[in-house]
Amino acid sequence: MKRFWREVTLGEAAGGWQVLLDGRPVRTQGGAAQIVPRHALAEILAQEWAAQGETVDPGSFPMRDLTDLALDHVAPDPARQATSLLRYAQTDTLLYRADPDEPLHRRQLERWEPLVQALEARYGIAFERISGVMPRPQPAATLDTLRGVLLDQDAWHLAAIATLAPLGASLIVALAALDPEASPEDLFAAANLEEDWQVELWGQDEDAARVRAAREAAFAAATRFARLA
Repeated sequence: MKRFWREVTLGEAAGGWQVLLDGRPVRTQGGAAQIVPRHALAEILAQEWAAQGETVDPGSFPMRDLTDLALDHVAPDPARQATSLLRYAQTDTLLYRADPDEPLHRRQLERWEPLVQALEARYGIAFERISGVMPRPQPAATLDTLRGVLLDQDAWHLAAIATLAPLGASLIVALAALDPEASPEDLFAAANLEEDWQVELWGQDEDAARVRAAREAAFAAATRFARLA
């Protein structure tokens, strides 16, 4: 698609800010008014539009895509989104460990256990740690509490979690990323620990490296989105 605008500005709207292209407000991909609650987020959205050349790159709008996810898909039914995210607690990669006698287990304990224990302490819950890959259910009380935590999020943060959890295969990592002091790089590395372990042992080809880099960039963008919103 060719660039069809000359000027990118910001305008105030009911409930927040919106990007204007030659004075016309941008709408979501679903057709809704794309109004965001924070000026800082609106500025980033405007920068994405202003950075386009003569040909628009659809893959260069991570913040727009997250905004549209929040407005078009999360806000209309946040309870459905929260319930869907609970499956990442049931299969959370941080809870499935190598056998204790395997070298990988020690690294998992070092990198994963602090994150798991921090979430347990924050919400007064307990997770089941599992050796191997066969699924086991998590305690019902833990899932009920996490459902409440997710329902307490606004559409913006819930959209960020809905992006972070699949990228990390972990609801624990996704919730940890909401902490303003948390490092996205460290959290992504923790979620990617097993894959990185295999790379250390066997090496990594270029295609896999590109996929990992794209996933890490998306993880960083979703973390930034949560903090801006």
